[in-house]
Amino acid sequence: MASTATLWTVLLLAAVLANLPFVNERLLAVVPRSGDKGIGVRLLELLLYTGITIVAGRALEGLGTQAAPQGWQFYAVMLCVMLTLAFPGFVWRYLRRRH
Repeated sequence: MASTATLWTVLLLAAVLANLPFVNERLLAVVPRSGDKGIGVRLLELLLYTGITIVAGRALEGLGTQAAPQGWQFYAVMLCVMLTLAFPGFVWRYLRRRH
């Protein structure tokens, strides 16, 4: 049961952090900016949030069991998962019709 709660916690954290760069204009959701963030800054934030999600997941995994070693495939898949989870925020920021 505890592993299921850990899994859902990491997935919820990943979903929130994946959309965070697209729903606000603050740098890293903390530092106010005067202008609009560009797509490059948003993607760099997404990459940083991917790293934070991986570190949090590995830490939670280490609490319950011994953390398994990961190869490059794990990190590639994790980046793809974060890009997929970021899609709603991207659509909201760039593709929705503004009135």
